Amino acid sequence: MALLSVDEALARLLAGAAPLGWECLPVAQAGGRVLSSPVEAHHTQPPFNASAMDGYAIRAADVAVIPAQLKVIGESAAGHRYSGAVAAGEAVRIFTGAPVPQGADTVLIQENTERLADDTVSVLQSVAEGRNIRRAGLDFTKGDILLQPGRILDPAALSLAAAANNAEIRVWRQPRVAIITTGDELVAPGEAPGPDQIISSNSLGIAEIIRIHGGEALDLGIVGDHVQDLDIAIGTAIERGADILVTSGGASVGDHDLVHEALTRRGMELDFWKIAMRPGKPLMSGKLQGLHDTSLRVLGLPGNPVSSLVCSYLFLAPLVSALAGRPYRPDMRRVHLGADMPANDLRRDHIRAEIIQNENGDPVATPLPLQDSSMLSALARANGLIIREPHAEAARAGESCEVFMLR
Repeated sequence: MALLSVDEALARLLAGAAPLGWECLPVAQAGGRVLSSPVEAHHTQPPFNASAMDGYAIRAADVAVIPAQLKVIGESAAGHRYSGAVAAGEAVRIFTGAPVPQGADTVLIQENTERLADDTVSVLQSVAEGRNIRRAGLDFTKGDILLQPGRILDPAALSLAAAANNAEIRVWRQPRVAIITTGDELVAPGEAPGPDQIISSNSLGIAEIIRIHGGEALDLGIVGDHVQDLDIAIGTAIERGADILVTSGGASVGDHDLVHEALTRRGMELDFWKIAMRPGKPLMSGKLQGLHDTSLRVLGLPGNPVSSLVCSYLFLAPLVSALAGRPYRPDMRRVHLGADMPANDLRRDHIRAEIIQNENGDPVATPLPLQDSSMLSALARANGLIIREPHAEAARAGESCEVFMLR
């Protein structure tokens, strides 16, 4: 099977990828989710003319000439309005957020007054009519559309939906992504590895990429190199209603790489296998029949840790975003090369690099000295990937290059 380009593979992977359907959630549980329907205001905010400051509710005409003294006839606090009206020569002690009583047209801040007695206040500075009052509907009015579909419910949007008296809101369902990690050589973090074993780490990074992009990760654990065990794990992913099945390891062509065989036995319709990229050549994509005759997308990632995570950044992140209804905009930038680069071969290269500003403030991408696909320490150190297209000519330090920012 010929190697696909990265762009063609991504286009085929995302073909038909769309939000999976909406669900209604309590607003308190909807943080970080994506709106599937507009959010409407169910009341007016503020619902009454409210004081923006601590001070006195007065009639501006009564303090046009100072000094002036006003009779204090009551108090209005948040949640406890003054039920009477303010007449000429009168004032009501008022606090921030409290309803402005009838008859008053201005709030005089307390710093510009002096309390002479329990029922008398001296006005030290005049104030224009309408000052320090938040008019009813200043923020929004009942029936206003406040948030549009596609908006991620970040802290401000979530608070706005709640302030508009929405107890529940409609959001796109989170895609469920089952993760199967394969390999007899793997043990879970915290366990003591045998003489021929290593610690399994890929699923943690994959799960975090899923979470960041709006999905729900279902880690099905480590599965040994046995087709029967893989079949059981795949069945579990289907039973749990997974929308995407991600496998890590076992997707190459060695005698112990059994993922393709197990998926084929389950009836997988293979789309592609092997990409013209480095790291991550043995990337596999296909579809299985999921729960209730739904389509279960399959993404087989390489087992090398760096390859697995780079493929997750480039392919899994946009797929999860599309199914979650989230916008996906990879952070691509043009920067200067910090070192000479040799000519490239037929595969698109993703070179781990540190992108920092030079003395002139220009961003410079310097490749890390070791690019082995097993080295997580290098990937954690890198904050970007230098993109070298297939057959790219040699490049010199200082020339422009494209980088995919990781953080």
